[in-house]
Amino acid sequence: MTPSVPSSARIRIGSAPDSWGVWFPDDPQQVPWQRFLDEVAEAGYAWIELGPYGYLPTDPARLADETRDRGLTVSAGTVFTGLHHGPDVWDRTWAHVADIAALTRAMGAEHLVVIPSFWRDDKTGEVLEDRTLTPAQWRDLTAQTERLGREVRERFGLRIVVHPHADTHIDTEENVNRFLDATDPDLVSLCLDTGHYAYCGGDSVKLIETYGERIGYLHLKQVDPEILAAVVADEVPFGPAVARGVMCEPPGGVPALEPVLDAARALDVDLFAIVEQDMYPCPPDKPLPVARRTREFLRSCGRPGSPL
Repeated sequence: MTPSVPSSARIRIGSAPDSWGVWFPDDPQQVPWQRFLDEVAEAGYAWIELGPYGYLPTDPARLADETRDRGLTVSAGTVFTGLHHGPDVWDRTWAHVADIAALTRAMGAEHLVVIPSFWRDDKTGEVLEDRTLTPAQWRDLTAQTERLGREVRERFGLRIVVHPHADTHIDTEENVNRFLDATDPDLVSLCLDTGHYAYCGGDSVKLIETYGERIGYLHLKQVDPEILAAVVADEVPFGPAVARGVMCEPPGGVPALEPVLDAARALDVDLFAIVEQDMYPCPPDKPLPVARRTREFLRSCGRPGSPL
């Protein structure tokens, strides 16, 4: 039976530089930032993330002008952290976070997406550290993440949303549950990325239904199950897996996004749902048609009284 969907639930759909093949602040294989802003607006999105810090202009006044001229609003910034390494990395982490948080706040956004560091290099596959955390590292990860949530809220008025990610220590259902159970809901929410969670064997609908109060933000993407099976069998790192096409255009993969969005609506909270179509590197003319089709598909997932 389909659950009753509260009419007050609001899902705000956006996109991100990632959907244009942007992974780095500066890379000759990526489209210029002006083209990204032009095309994301042309594709029908009103919300965007900042992407890698330095890709979009970092001067708040200029970025505000550029986004406003295109009818765009920023939903979140993104930071990368290695907080399981303990207090010794705090100062370095905060130096990375502070500038991004300041720009995010200046743009009127309220969320900071926190991505854990990779245990293996996402390009070369070089193993950087053990893929399994020790109990002490888990304690450092949870305590330091709570500290980050507190500091970001107090200094910038932002809420952190931690992003489970392939090839990190917060990835599988077991590790995500362990992380959520060990952190303060008042300080730490989750950015559920449907593609990454499926990549790591998780069920997004089950996670939303089990930890609904922790879901603070969504990233929408799908994986190709056949490519994923080969990637897992061959132990392919995440970057080369993306180059193989493991993240595919909706609705051609898993998980089905309609049930995910229905479960999210049933939480009766406002949520951002940001499309992240991982496809680095990609031809410069590929992203816009994909983004248009994805936006139309997501509109078809809406319900009367709660359009997407």
